[in-house]
Amino acid sequence: MSTPSTPTRDLSLDVFRGLAVALMIVVNTPGPGAHPYRWLIHAKWFGFTAADWVFPSFLFAMGCGMAFAFQKPTSHGAFAVKVLRRTALIFLFGFLMYWYPFVHHTDAGWIANPFADTRVMGVLQRIALCYAIAAFAVRYLSPRRLVSLSVLLLAGYWAILLAYGDPADPLSKLGNAGTRLDLMVFGQAHLYRRDGGFDPEGLLGTLPATVNVIAGYLAARYLTQAPDRRRAALLMALAGVILTCGAVALNPAFPIAKKLWTSSFVLLTVGLDLVLLAALAAVLKGRPPNPATRVFQVFGQNPLVIYLFSELFVTTLRQFEVAPGVDPYDWVGLQFQAVAPGALGSLLCAIAYTGVCWLLGWLMDRRGLVVRL
Repeated sequence: MSTPSTPTRDLSLDVFRGLAVALMIVVNTPGPGAHPYRWLIHAKWFGFTAADWVFPSFLFAMGCGMAFAFQKPTSHGAFAVKVLRRTALIFLFGFLMYWYPFVHHTDAGWIANPFADTRVMGVLQRIALCYAIAAFAVRYLSPRRLVSLSVLLLAGYWAILLAYGDPADPLSKLGNAGTRLDLMVFGQAHLYRRDGGFDPEGLLGTLPATVNVIAGYLAARYLTQAPDRRRAALLMALAGVILTCGAVALNPAFPIAKKLWTSSFVLLTVGLDLVLLAALAAVLKGRPPNPATRVFQVFGQNPLVIYLFSELFVTTLRQFEVAPGVDPYDWVGLQFQAVAPGALGSLLCAIAYTGVCWLLGWLMDRRGLVVRL
């Protein structure tokens, strides 16, 4: 492995990571009482919306963080223990998040949620597996070989889908190779319940999703080590445009689909992330943090804690009723609908909830608390 020079913290990367966390919460917690804007709803299958961009950007941001987190020299054994420990903890937290609140109410009272019906894979679980694969890759492979590995993962994933999916429709929800693998490994009871038996964070999709992490690492490494920051941002933006155009060109043969995490989807999201990061690098070059950037830096300080809180707190609110059939989160959403009916009220409610999550991050930051698994 080639050893990179030690990079320093970068404001554009911090803002990018915080922005990804904030948008993930907004997309995941739309205000009730009305349908969200269409661009805040995931594409049903093939296609692309702004909501589809959020999760891969989170993975890209995690890869950016690796350029800093792995700069301290460590032994091979200590590195492996650290990575595997963090992977196990993130995966466990994700599993427990889906099991939470561990009980549910029936006419006979409160009973435990059965383990046999708990989803195994999920957002944090995919983050954990992608982190593990990418961590070992960036430690032991040079940048050129990381690019080769990324190409291999994307091409290999495409080949697996075509070779082992339903011959009649290898990219269908229930006929693709990923669904077949998940059913074989986990069984129907441990998969996502809202998509007809298809799990959007299944095992096989981890392979192309890892490329988003590797791309983030390479981008951060390049940006922080480039002697000419302006030229680096320009080349990064150009690379992003090329990847985006490549994704569009590939779309007829291998459609862009977030739920299936197709290779074209990876090219598109990495391309867009490169353009966005380049824009942030150009705008924030040489500037100190300010109140606007501070908002996103707070999200980026404890991203996993804030994300977990955002999911668990809204789940907790939905366990109670403030009126027949109305839980606290629904009640708040209805107040926003009274002021701004329709999709705008739903968005404002989601932004307000994101603000509550930001407050947790701000309080942790004020006390110097940074949770490192």
